[in-house]
Amino acid sequence: MRIFNGLIAMAICIMLVFTWPTIAQVENSILPIEQVKKGMEGKGRSVFLGEKLEEFDVEILGVLRNFQPKKNMILAKLIGSNFEKAGVAQGMSGSPVYIEGKLVGAIAYSFPFAKEAIAGITPIGEMLAIEKRTSPRSSFSSRMPIQKYLTLEELYEANKGYLTSVSSSPILGEQACVPLGVPLVFSGFSSEAFNRSKPYFTKIGFTPIMAGTSGQTQDKLNIPDLKLRGGDTVGAQLVTGDLDISAIGTVTYVEGSKVLAFGHPWYNLGSVDYAMTKAEVITILPSVNTSFKITSTGAMVGRFTQDRTSGLLGEIGKAPQLIPVNIKMLSSRQEIKDIKVKVAEDKILTPFLVNAVVSSLLLAEERQTGDLSLGLSGDIHLENGGSIHLEDLFSGNFDTSITSLSNLLTSVTYFLTNNEFRNLGIYQIDLEIYTSEDIKISFLEKVWLDKYDVSPGEVIQVKIYTRDFRGEGQFFEGSIPAPHLPSGSQFYLVVADTMSLQQIERVQYRSQAFMPRSLEQLIRILNNQRKNNRIYFKIMAEKPGLFLKGEEMPNLPPTMKSMFSSPRAATSTPTELNQSTLSHYQRPVPYVFRGAAVIPVKIK
Repeated sequence: MRIFNGLIAMAICIMLVFTWPTIAQVENSILPIEQVKKGMEGKGRSVFLGEKLEEFDVEILGVLRNFQPKKNMILAKLIGSNFEKAGVAQGMSGSPVYIEGKLVGAIAYSFPFAKEAIAGITPIGEMLAIEKRTSPRSSFSSRMPIQKYLTLEELYEANKGYLTSVSSSPILGEQACVPLGVPLVFSGFSSEAFNRSKPYFTKIGFTPIMAGTSGQTQDKLNIPDLKLRGGDTVGAQLVTGDLDISAIGTVTYVEGSKVLAFGHPWYNLGSVDYAMTKAEVITILPSVNTSFKITSTGAMVGRFTQDRTSGLLGEIGKAPQLIPVNIKMLSSRQEIKDIKVKVAEDKILTPFLVNAVVSSLLLAEERQTGDLSLGLSGDIHLENGGSIHLEDLFSGNFDTSITSLSNLLTSVTYFLTNNEFRNLGIYQIDLEIYTSEDIKISFLEKVWLDKYDVSPGEVIQVKIYTRDFRGEGQFFEGSIPAPHLPSGSQFYLVVADTMSLQQIERVQYRSQAFMPRSLEQLIRILNNQRKNNRIYFKIMAEKPGLFLKGEEMPNLPPTMKSMFSSPRAATSTPTELNQSTLSHYQRPVPYVFRGAAVIPVKIK
């Protein structure tokens, strides 16, 4: 199968080279920045409506050398009826500029609120250098303590320093010369989900807009239509399938199967893997700040493979590796709906995209206000053969359940894709979500033991009483063996929900944060996160122990404790414990459990 796919790709590349000679001949003729002079006049090329290429006049104003480290920029005035109304519009990033038929570079920068259409052009020589640079997929660790939920605010803060350093812009007088914003087109999303996601995608450099697609499924190459020209509108597709998110720019240069576009970086990540699609301009929306193209996404023609300071490099005829996300929704009315999308695998964008996709589907299918319970069961399959199993229950009013479920998935995908140990790809995400328009929360009323003085190893009968907000009670019982402790000693039985138990452990371990020490430990932690629909039991006693590298070492003999505490043996500083966990249990319940109790029990 791989040989067959390779032959197809080779055939496509040969076809591209021999069917587009005129474009290659034109765009192979470039004008080096050393020959660009003030007062030169040329032509730009872009699409302003549909797929029709249009030319416009360009007047060179000068060259800014080293406007950023080892980067030059050509300043130019754009002339034409489109610019009188809208100025330099977002979506034009990458539009090629020619002088006497020779390619100079790509329109990539603008001056917000400027009265004339003054643009910054990235020299074509700097863009051509992208192809010479190769690197493995980007790898950087989050260094964020493990947490069950990750909000969009926290996700942005985790990437803030990196994004700020990439997007910093030079100041000319009192005006900032900024990279042209990239329109991010959402299709099939609910307005509530779009409005929720919009501020965060704006913060990371996009201009989110609601529009549409061509109506086709875009997860496969459209072989009869694998053509792009300099000036064509191009999409970098981040989500495809039943929902679509695509970033819009313009093709600068095409040679064979190689494509250069945008003229400025997204995040300068180096090697990336985004779907490359055609796009059609519906209209240009004029704005006092910065105008932008409203577009619809078309057929997939290849993939973008490099994100560098001078633009994006793509390859026609090669499909990207996307993450399939399969969601089955089952309502309380036994209605089943299957949703299938594919999302780009990207350290920064994937968690944002997963949050946007899941929250949009839930907000579209379920009411945003009122009582709502969501049951989750799913698996995140990893490229190394491992997996993360997710199972939980969320309940509340307004959109708290939707937010909690989305934030759980955001957290897991973030810590997997940004782990500091190894580049680990997500192979597939399968989710089943059960919805019910009622509240499923029950609060602890009473814990009753049949005895409070026990012999070592004696079985204790435990009865739990809970009550929901309607006043309806729930009751269940079980048994727990007493620990083997000396006569006259005491232990504590803790009965708690997941949040209460976490607070108790923070006091016990004197630790507010935890960083995993290996990929295996990270996967184990993500697989064993505590759930809302569980009652947790924990037996604690006054026994010395250690908390080391995120794990408790309870009831240690003095010699063992001394060994682990020794600076010669310990690779990190352990926390000495006065109380150790002797055993722990959990009980699944059909509701979100809330409450906590700590009960002392004596050994006879």
